[in-house]
Amino acid sequence: MMQSIKKRIFLPAIILIAAIAADQIIKFAVKLSMFKHESIRVFDWFYIYFVENKGMAFGMELFDKVFLTGFRMVAVVFICYYLFKIIKNLKFPTGYILCVAFVLAGAIGNLIDSMIYGEIFTDSDGRVAELVPFGEGYGQFLHGQVVDMFYFPLFGFDWPSWMPFVGGEHFIFFSPIFNFADACVSCGMIAILLFYGKYLNMGFK
Repeated sequence: MMQSIKKRIFLPAIILIAAIAADQIIKFAVKLSMFKHESIRVFDWFYIYFVENKGMAFGMELFDKVFLTGFRMVAVVFICYYLFKIIKNLKFPTGYILCVAFVLAGAIGNLIDSMIYGEIFTDSDGRVAELVPFGEGYGQFLHGQVVDMFYFPLFGFDWPSWMPFVGGEHFIFFSPIFNFADACVSCGMIAILLFYGKYLNMGFK
């Protein structure tokens, strides 16, 4: 039994380490080479567009920064507990466990930004940030800004002028700017809902 659990831990652990490392490498590369709102065209439908936000997925800003960071901490602890619980239960398939591991990796990736980026980076307003000794950055502990960079304006059009509220405005799909951690959370959750929905309730029993 213990040997089987150890084998089931190995792959999710690799996913966690690899996804978190990839997320942070990408963010460090953007933070240390671009200034805020700078963009690099890769294709007409894909840009590296550097923005920062308080910590909600896809750049949304709805709550106080400390509240968001605290909520993210609670979420990470809960998902860690849940992941270990389903790993121990042999009824849960490996695919479902890996999806949860991706969600956890994304949550941890953005939590790292929120917790320490304000302490270790200078700001990116009109200049490229620098990595500085801990405590000499642009913000306090728990007040770091989450780094986003992936922008996919796949297509756009102008709403007819007669349309209420949005008439004459330009619409872009897909306009949210996100990062690798956001993608991990979203892809993990979508895969769970599409392929492993029946296991969601089982994990809480």
